[in-house]
Amino acid sequence: MSTSTPTTPKTLLTVLISGNGTNLQALIDACASPSSVLSNCTITHVVSNRKAAYGLVRAQTAGIPTTYHNLVPYTRKHLAAIPTPKPNDDTTPTDPEKTTQIEAAKASARAAYDADLAHLLLHPPTPPATKPHLIICAGWMHVLTPSFLDPIAAAGIDVINLHPALPGAYNGANAIARAYADWRAGKVDRTGVMVHRVVREVDMGLPLVVREV
Repeated sequence: MSTSTPTTPKTLLTVLISGNGTNLQALIDACASPSSVLSNCTITHVVSNRKAAYGLVRAQTAGIPTTYHNLVPYTRKHLAAIPTPKPNDDTTPTDPEKTTQIEAAKASARAAYDADLAHLLLHPPTPPATKPHLIICAGWMHVLTPSFLDPIAAAGIDVINLHPALPGAYNGANAIARAYADWRAGKVDRTGVMVHRVVREVDMGLPLVVREV
């Protein structure tokens, strides 16, 4: 009588990128390596918010479905919805009021964009058309709002981010450049990298992996 060993289901990953995709390539290689801790993972979808991101080419070369999802059309649509005052209109907004309207329109655009991004990840348009078990931000240059985080959390999916700094240091953009400038100025003697959970506060989620350099 023959026996068979049950196959462990693959952990499905969606990766969000914005640029060259070096971290994405590392993930692709790790998933393909039998000796890697990610050997039981597979990347099923790569999403970029920049059309020219070379990471899209890396994904396509590896046979991974890709989607381009950009904020600009959302921003244009919401800015265009701001009422244009007529000549001699007594209701013409002042400069501060106009600024408030613009900022509100941009915030609405980001909320709509993020809501659609969440739907895109929960309902992928291409096979296997299955929502991921984990979402990885690997060089993703867009701050995710509750419009994305809330439905993703409700679906029971974790979101993690790779950030090139130690916990509590150099949150936000240009972390490497800021750390290097402080090192040259003698303000710091070390920096590092971390993988952390994504929460509403930028780069403030629970650190999962921390490495000093």
